[in-house]
Amino acid sequence: QVHLVESGGGLVQPGGSLRLSCVASGTYFRFYAMGWYRQAPGKQRDFIASISPGGSTNYADSVEGRFTISRDNAKNTVSLQMNSLNPEDTAVYYCAQGLAVGRFSTWGQGTQVTVSS
Repeated sequence: QVHLVESGGGLVQPGGSLRLSCVASGTYFRFYAMGWYRQAPGKQRDFIASISPGGSTNYADSVEGRFTISRDNAKNTVSLQMNSLNPEDTAVYYCAQGLAVGRFSTWGQGTQVTVSS
């Protein structure tokens, strides 16, 4: 059962932008921490960004200043705005939900982001 559904991935040129969205099916979305992770070919799954129920955010050093995480509790949605994309950002991006930041228990299926000219 997949309760998180990502969308918005695709092919973009270096320097371009994409906006990823993740829609949760649960009733208590506003009480959950949300996050984004990514996994590039041959690499570990890496933390990208998180947002707490109260709206506080954290970012990996590799994306801080370029990516922005946000949430819309009325729409059960968390988004990731990605600007100034580099080929190194190419990965499958996963949405995650949990009772606390860093302790995510529910994962989406992922969406592919490819940055190439």
